[in-house]
Amino acid sequence: MRAEHPLPMAPIARRAHALKEALDRKKLIPEGFIENFTKLMEVDWDPANGARVVARAWVDPAFRTLLIKDGTRACEQFGYTGPQGEYIVALENTPTLQNVIVCTLCSCTAWPVLGLPPDWYKSFEYRSRVVRESRSVLREMGLDLPESVEIKVWDTTAETRYMVLPFRPAGTEGWSEEKLASIVTKDVLIGVARPLANA
Repeated sequence: MRAEHPLPMAPIARRAHALKEALDRKKLIPEGFIENFTKLMEVDWDPANGARVVARAWVDPAFRTLLIKDGTRACEQFGYTGPQGEYIVALENTPTLQNVIVCTLCSCTAWPVLGLPPDWYKSFEYRSRVVRESRSVLREMGLDLPESVEIKVWDTTAETRYMVLPFRPAGTEGWSEEKLASIVTKDVLIGVARPLANA
């Protein structure tokens, strides 16, 4: 009996296009849905959003209190809402505490304020190692923390979308919110880096 060989699979782009055409024929995609969602992912979800939130928390004690108490409500004040933004929890760093975010199951983040996750965040190596050997992983990524700094790793779940509220670096007194936001990167918001006043 001759062994049956499976048909070769078409490239992903061709399969995605075929699926879209099938859904279009059945009128299952609302007008403008793909264009609007593409804009959301490529433009609206931006780590600069999270940087603005952090900068506001650094200069406004009442906003900082709200951010720690209810991250979702605080981010809503900027209009940063939507998918993956429903359950935002802000983790406050101190000089002796560094919070780090991971999603061990996949690659979830608070998209409206962190943007889409970087490739390294989605990698199996990061997801598995940062939980077990966080200090080594951070060192390899360029953040060499002294032993006196505690590292807490937070695993994202369906009910939590974390962002890190970094400790404001010395030398930034009197800076505008815009200038403060310029030193807060996606890596800082995930917790694998710290903001630097001379960045």
